[in-house]
Amino acid sequence: MTVTTETQRRLRTEIPGPASRALQERRAAVVAAGVSSVLPVYVTSAEGGLLTDADGNVLIDFGSGIAVTNVGHAAPAVVDRVREQVGRFTHTCFMVTPYEGYVEVCEALDKLTPGTHEKRSVLFNSGAEAVENAVKIARAATGRQAVVVFDHAYHGRTNLTMALTAKSVPYKHGFGPFAPEVYRVPGSYPYRDGLSGPEAARIAIDRIEKQIGGDQVAAVVLEPVQGEGGFIEPAPGFLPSLSRWCTENGVVFVADEVQTGFCRTGEWFASTHEDVVPDLIATAKGIAGGLPLAAVTGRAELLDAVPPGGLGGTYGGNPIACAAALGSIETMRQENLAASAKRIGNTVLPRLRALAEETGVIGDVRGRGAMLAAEFVKPGTTEPDADLTKRVAQACHQAGVVVLTCGTYGNVVRLLPPLSLTTELLDEGLSVLEHAVRTEASK
Repeated sequence: MTVTTETQRRLRTEIPGPASRALQERRAAVVAAGVSSVLPVYVTSAEGGLLTDADGNVLIDFGSGIAVTNVGHAAPAVVDRVREQVGRFTHTCFMVTPYEGYVEVCEALDKLTPGTHEKRSVLFNSGAEAVENAVKIARAATGRQAVVVFDHAYHGRTNLTMALTAKSVPYKHGFGPFAPEVYRVPGSYPYRDGLSGPEAARIAIDRIEKQIGGDQVAAVVLEPVQGEGGFIEPAPGFLPSLSRWCTENGVVFVADEVQTGFCRTGEWFASTHEDVVPDLIATAKGIAGGLPLAAVTGRAELLDAVPPGGLGGTYGGNPIACAAALGSIETMRQENLAASAKRIGNTVLPRLRALAEETGVIGDVRGRGAMLAAEFVKPGTTEPDADLTKRVAQACHQAGVVVLTCGTYGNVVRLLPPLSLTTELLDEGLSVLEHAVRTEASK
C-alpha cells in the first residue's frame, strides 16, 4: 500500500499527467458519461490535506471530497477503528442482528446535535437518504403532505430530493416527473436581495400562508448555509424567524446540515450560530471521515411516530462506517476542529476581501469557519461571471490546488479545506488562488 509522506505541494508532470490520462481513457470505455469529475487526476493516496495522484503529483486539497474529510485524509483514529472493525465483522444489517457501534453513533448524535430535548436517531448511507427520510418522518408525525423548500436549495439526487433541489441542470433536467407536494419560496440571499433576515423571512412566510396554508405544511426543509446553491449565508434573523413560525404552526423544522455539519462552520452544527434548535437534523458527509454514513436526529416524539419497520435500509449504519464515525468524532473533539475551522475562516476571509477590493471581479466574499466562498461578477456590476469562475478554478487545478465551484449561476468558487489543514498549506493554497484570480482577471 502506498502511503503519502509528502508534506507540501509538488508537481512532477502537467495536470493531469500521463498516468491519469491513461486511466481516463480506461474510464471512458466503462464508466457512465453522466458521472463527471471536477479534476481528472487519479488519486493513489492521501494524507492530511494532501492528495497524491498516479503521476506522483502532490496537490493541496481545498475540497475535502465536498466537505467529507473534515478530519483530514487517513486520520489515524478513523483508520485504526476501521481496521479493527473490519477484522471483527463487516456487515450483519442492523435490522437483522444489531451491534453496539450503531447505538454508540446515535448516543454521540444525541449529545452533539442542538437542543436538550429527548432525541432519537436513525442511520442511513447518504445525505439524500437522510433528507428524504426526514420528510417521511415529518409527514408521518404530522399527517400533512406539503413540504416547503427554498430558492437555490440543494438536497440530493433521489426523486424526492431532486424535487426539493432548485437547480435544473445538471441535477433535474430530463429526470422528471418529480414527487408532488413540494413548494418553493424565496430564501435569504443578502448579496442579491438586500434584505434583512426578518424581512426575507416575512416574504417566505407570507408566500407559504397564502399559497399553501400553514396548517397543510408537514415540514420546512432548509440548509442553514446553502451549499451547492452558492454557499449562501442567510442574513441574521432569517433562520430564527422561520423556526418560530414552524413552532407556532405545528410544522417540522428540518435543518439539512449535510454539508454544514461536524465543525465545518466553526460550530458542531451551523444551526447553533443563531441558537436555532431544529426539530429534525439531517447529517452525512463529515460524519465518518470518508465512509458512507448519514443520519436523521431529532425530537423523540417525531421519530417514534414512525412504526417499527418504517425506517431503515440494508446498509444504513454499516458497522465499518459507524466505526469510522466514532473515530472521526473522537478526532474532532480531541483536536478541537471547530476552533480550527474558525482559524481557517479568520485567515481566508480577510485575504479574499482584500483580493476583491484589488481586482474588482469578486462581488461578494462570504462564509463561516471553513465553508467559504467568493462570488465572481463582471466588474462594476452584479452580473454573474461563470466563465471567469471556471478559468480561475482551472488555473488553480493546473497549479496543484483542488478548488470547487458552485452556485445557481455557476459563478462561485468554494473552499472546503480539511479542518486539520496546516497553516503552511492553507497559506500556500491561498497564494495559488490569489495568483489565479489576478492573472485571469487581467485577461
